[in-house]
Amino acid sequence: MLTSSASSAGGPAHPGRDPLRPHPLLTRHHANERERRRQVNRWFDESAAHYDFITQAMSFGSGHWYRKQALLRAGLAEGMSVLDIACGTGVLASHARDIVGVHGLVIGLDPSAGMLGEARRRGVDRLAQAVAEALPLGSGRFDLLSMGYALRHVADLRATFREYRRVLRSGGKVLILEITPPRSRLSFRLLKFYLGRVIPLVARLGRGGRGAQELMKYYWDTIENCVAPPVILGALEEAGFSSVGRHVEMGIFSEYTAVR
Repeated sequence: MLTSSASSAGGPAHPGRDPLRPHPLLTRHHANERERRRQVNRWFDESAAHYDFITQAMSFGSGHWYRKQALLRAGLAEGMSVLDIACGTGVLASHARDIVGVHGLVIGLDPSAGMLGEARRRGVDRLAQAVAEALPLGSGRFDLLSMGYALRHVADLRATFREYRRVLRSGGKVLILEITPPRSRLSFRLLKFYLGRVIPLVARLGRGGRGAQELMKYYWDTIENCVAPPVILGALEEAGFSSVGRHVEMGIFSEYTAVR
């Protein structure tokens, strides 16, 4: 495993400026930012062994395929270097490894030791335990930086995107996958029922138990309360990225891209 910085909480480079949070503090789950980090890490550690089952059930088995297609749409190719942040069980990182081949480089990073253990079992062998706001890596190293469905878990979008830009090479690209609630009221209610009620029940009754159930409830709450796409795009521009854009698949899957 690479150098660890799991104890670092990151934080904005401008101490006098309030952080730009991806969503307000969800007090039904935790009372403050320190408790949020501790609770979320505990949920992910406890659910790591069952997380793939839950997410594949959630996506009706299409989640892995979709991640690979998103990497290809972002222009990932043989021989490139990739940093996969919040790599979880290593699904996106393993697809990236297959695409870049033996001459490429893929590093996975996650704050959860349990998730990193699952990623290692999947065959992702270059891993680091750290948070997105404080990357334990040198500047200008990567052609692509990816993050799959975890932007809602960072503490500060500005600090996170500054770090993303720092570790990318000139011309390097960031790819952020997220779920965005649909505009249609009916579609929103259906998605809320599915992700907010059905999936937490599947998580508990399937394999994960109460911890996985609570994690998936929190998962939906962060989606529902996440800042709007223009805020994310604006934060990327503020961090110094160019060619900032958002591609949407199936009405809810956002692919944010930007270039250093």
